[in-house]
Amino acid sequence: MQLPGLQRRPKAAPLDHARVVARAQDPELKLPKRASLVIMISANTLLQISFFIIVSSSNEYALHLGGTSTFSGIVIGIPTVFSGLALIPLARYDKGVYTLPLHIACGASILGHILYALAYYANLLYLILIGRIISGLGFTLWMYCKRYCSDPRIVGVRRRTTLAAWIVVGQGLGMSLGPFAGGLFYKVGFHGRGSAVWNGFTAPAWVMTGVWMAFWVVAWKYYEDIPTGQRAFEAGPAPRIDGDAILLQDVASTQQQSGPQPSLSSRLAPQQWGVVLCMCWFAMTCFFILGAWESNIPVFGASTPPFHWSPFAAGNFLALGGATTFPFLALNLLLARRTQDRLILALGSALGLGALITFLGLLSAGGKSLNYGAVFVCWWAVALGFNLASTVTMSTLSKQLPPRWNGRTSLAIQYSNYTGRVAGAVWGGSGIAVGMRSYVGLQIGLVGVGEHGLFQ
Repeated sequence: MQLPGLQRRPKAAPLDHARVVARAQDPELKLPKRASLVIMISANTLLQISFFIIVSSSNEYALHLGGTSTFSGIVIGIPTVFSGLALIPLARYDKGVYTLPLHIACGASILGHILYALAYYANLLYLILIGRIISGLGFTLWMYCKRYCSDPRIVGVRRRTTLAAWIVVGQGLGMSLGPFAGGLFYKVGFHGRGSAVWNGFTAPAWVMTGVWMAFWVVAWKYYEDIPTGQRAFEAGPAPRIDGDAILLQDVASTQQQSGPQPSLSSRLAPQQWGVVLCMCWFAMTCFFILGAWESNIPVFGASTPPFHWSPFAAGNFLALGGATTFPFLALNLLLARRTQDRLILALGSALGLGALITFLGLLSAGGKSLNYGAVFVCWWAVALGFNLASTVTMSTLSKQLPPRWNGRTSLAIQYSNYTGRVAGAVWGGSGIAVGMRSYVGLQIGLVGVGEHGLFQ
């Protein structure tokens, strides 16, 4: 006879197992196959690195080939224009899956980097522009990465903000590793003067060519698309989670009180259109400001007396700011499932707005106020704030709108991102020409418009 305190409790294990099984079968927690998910998130990161790796040296490269700082800004931002032009025809042939866009991204990235590198050998300014345009066809995968992480056929509603946070982590990694690697390769490439093929301007492109070739092999072997039986969308509105509604906190209760509603599969309520417009504005604003700072810092640092930065120094500055945001972006991964989307958006945009106002004050004060530490804090807060704010734009719409709208909202958000990227890159390259206070003032105005819409 056993003592009561020593008796076993055999039912505990089956209960835990039942909970595990129930959790695995919960449609709100479903995830795609791990290898495919890792490949898509990695592709997003590589695209971010490809976009930013030329930032630290593109101004010097353009000047060497006979261009200007404004032309350098165009070179940085032009891929997004052609990526946007290619999205609609690509969407007609993708069949609602991701294999074709993934392989196009790999092939276009390889060819684009090769042409960008060969511009030095050919001594042809516009070849760097052509190379970046070809790379832009690969950047179409950005939209598909976002869509993949919010696709209701393979991702549960409670997983979408977390996966969107992973996309932003890749964005942050590209912002930090890209400029740092570009500045490092600039310095290493010109060690011993380099050659017409391998030098500080071309080394970043050649390295990324090799990385993309290796990645293409891995993607070809391990990526598995959505199974044929899962490719149809379920009818009906998207699920809602308490606390995740953004802006429209009372939309659900309003709809319940007003009686039967028309099918949301075919049309949206006016309040939902308001959410779409607000999220698109914030998507554009976040990438406009990030793109403007990334293209402006090398130009501003090189022409401002307290700094006189080389491309290597500018790349290190950009990279350090991006790297120090990582702990906070990682924390966002842990908190995303427990934090309302509207709070993440409000916190990020407020932090970024505060940094812009502070930087405007530094520019107005001038003199010793404009030092490395002060400018770095502003860049860090801008990078963290607007990266955080960009986390929720796509995931919010996927929760607010019916599943059939996922493709349309992905396009809307991506076009907003593209508009911000290209306009921001050109605006950043022109910052010295238009005046730095005007350059910052426009950014403050864009955030202000978004904040006004957010709290209406």
